[in-house]
Amino acid sequence: MTPVVERGQHIRLYLESMGRLGDALAHYGDLPVFVLGGIPGEEVIVEVVRDSRKYIAAQVVEVLSPSQYRVSPPCGYFGQCTGCQWQHISYEYQLKLKRDAVQDALSRVGQLNDVPVLPTLPSKQELGYRNHARFTVGPNGSLGFVHRERRRFVAIDECLLMDPWINSALGQLQGKCAETTQLAVRYGPGTGDWLIQPTLKSAAIPLETGKKHYRDSLLGIDFRVAASSFFQVNIPQAELLATLVRAELNLSGSELLVDAYAGVGTFAGLLAPYSRKVIAIEESLSAIQDAEENLAPFSNIELRRAKVEEALDGLEVPVDAVLVDPPRVGCHPGALESLIRLASPRLVYVSCEPTALARDLKVLKEGSYHIESVQPVDMFPQTHHVECIATLVLDPTDPQ
Repeated sequence: MTPVVERGQHIRLYLESMGRLGDALAHYGDLPVFVLGGIPGEEVIVEVVRDSRKYIAAQVVEVLSPSQYRVSPPCGYFGQCTGCQWQHISYEYQLKLKRDAVQDALSRVGQLNDVPVLPTLPSKQELGYRNHARFTVGPNGSLGFVHRERRRFVAIDECLLMDPWINSALGQLQGKCAETTQLAVRYGPGTGDWLIQPTLKSAAIPLETGKKHYRDSLLGIDFRVAASSFFQVNIPQAELLATLVRAELNLSGSELLVDAYAGVGTFAGLLAPYSRKVIAIEESLSAIQDAEENLAPFSNIELRRAKVEEALDGLEVPVDAVLVDPPRVGCHPGALESLIRLASPRLVYVSCEPTALARDLKVLKEGSYHIESVQPVDMFPQTHHVECIATLVLDPTDPQ
């Protein structure tokens, strides 16, 4: 039986583990309590932020027995803004927690208890790494973020995760954006180019807005990126990611490589110099239009606009290696079936959602693939999010 609680009430809790959205997990009666600002092993006083029939959301107001991994958050908005969940945790321990989260997902969702999960590779920058901000516009055109549980708007002067240029733009735009409700700012640290959407008509706006594209750079190659297209937010780590993917694909220059969910052509362009031919598959029109321009200099890339599952089934030649980098939700079930039928000797899966990765790896393993390893890469310091590279090889002993 769970005692009745009310919003604003203070309760004492022991934090048992880390939850799946970066909050520490405790229990109050029969209900789970997700606690922002806590670390497993701590005893804390929390304020109840939300009480539902299935869980309680709370926030630390006092730490009675601090963890050895607790540090002072560098940002004055930590706790008011929930964009960062882990600024109060030492960076080394963040890396361990991310590896633990990947292992938990593989075991809990995929029943993959014997897959080697390597230590999380750290980010070169713990702060100032993001090249993309999405601001909510509050009263009087102010820019900020919204607390995930309280739904309370918090105006900010800077975000420590953002590239310094974005914080400079924030200062120039703050209090001047009342004509919209959301504002996206993207910046290419390697090119100096930027994109601010939507178009703002006020004469008080000092920066160009409304551009449909901007350019960013990875490993010396420029990429055009539309306002609606995806691009990695941490450029140095994206370059590390691409280097690792190339190594895991074991390319010698003689392979036919399939890049599924190719987006704006990032991996296809970076891997083309090391492959005989790359077939890049993408469904999104805006991403395809970017990819057509980005991949035009490469004579060994064939770009196909199609659903991945349909394009894979249409391949009529043997494929040496496949790279899949799907959206957060993971691969479509039909795409997994097509990958199994294609039976490429080597398959590398890039994922930003461990739960979806575990679900899909389970299917691929049941379809004759052996999972060699999963490598977590920290693309998003100070948050619970983690990128993974899973390397699979076809099991020649499997009768399927």
